Amino acid sequence: MKKKAFSGVQPTGLLHIGNYLGAIRNWVGLLNRYECIFCIVDYHAITVPYDPLSMQEKILQTAIAYIACGINPDKCTIFVQSHVPEHTELTWILNTIAPVGRLQRMTQYKEKITKAAPLPFSLPQEDEKAAKMGLLDYPVLQAADILLYKAEVVPVGEDQVQHLELAQDLARRFNNEFGPLFPEPRTLLGSAPKILGLDGKKKMSKSMNNYISLMDSPDTIRKKIRKAVTDPIPLFSKGVVFSEQQLAVTNLLTIYLCFTGKNKEEVEEHFQGKGYRELKDELAEVIIEKLKPIQEKWRSLESQPDDIWEVLKKGAEKCRKIAGETMKEVKDRMGLLR
Repeated sequence: MKKKAFSGVQPTGLLHIGNYLGAIRNWVGLLNRYECIFCIVDYHAITVPYDPLSMQEKILQTAIAYIACGINPDKCTIFVQSHVPEHTELTWILNTIAPVGRLQRMTQYKEKITKAAPLPFSLPQEDEKAAKMGLLDYPVLQAADILLYKAEVVPVGEDQVQHLELAQDLARRFNNEFGPLFPEPRTLLGSAPKILGLDGKKKMSKSMNNYISLMDSPDTIRKKIRKAVTDPIPLFSKGVVFSEQQLAVTNLLTIYLCFTGKNKEEVEEHFQGKGYRELKDELAEVIIEKLKPIQEKWRSLESQPDDIWEVLKKGAEKCRKIAGETMKEVKDRMGLLR
């Protein structure tokens, strides 16, 4: 029996090269080694303001992105989180053992409430700016996503490691209190280093407008790379190099490294004596070339939306069976079944 691997991405619109390099490309490498379950986590997406009218289209586009990037539905299960109600059912049960203080200390939660709610308590007229419960409870839902399928491996980026540690803790807490049931999921970091946005500061994100979409045209990619931030300090004598003093340039080199498959020494040797202009020009062309087969597959899949929805339907049916069995075991251990 293969070990189970679980991961997911929010349906927030067209995915970008950060999603691809940091997550989806790594998933492809797991298809033959693990029993893979890949989720479109729409419940996570509604923890921040969103447009309900565009949600279904974003879910469809995310599924198309998965398959276009090489996630073969014949080798894994792809489904939508909200199509399996046991996700929220297990979340409530895990909430009964989840420590509130730890949730409040989560780095991503603190970052988001700093933007959303500058005051610890909101007056009624300020309610729209207040941090919502869903944002605080996000990591518990993520733990439920993983534990529901008894996943042993979770491929994620560095920014999700803290959430995975909570999932491990909740598995231990449940097992200690009600008897062994859940394996402690192991974090599987991808081979790609952390990818920042084109501003060289923040994580690549559509909301930060510092991204390259997987479906950007060649001209758009060239323009975005041309405008990408480089560091205000002079070039080193040997040219463009990886350096903690030049984070923005190092990020561009990292993207080049990931798309070409070269190591740091090979990349630095390639750009020896060259400047930022050469780096940006070459990087743009490398990205364009690597995205070409993905974009061709994407356009083909877009013309077959019914087939994509059928993949998601079959995936949800399979996952409901697994999730149903898990919840029976959970409720039995907790004395909730007669």
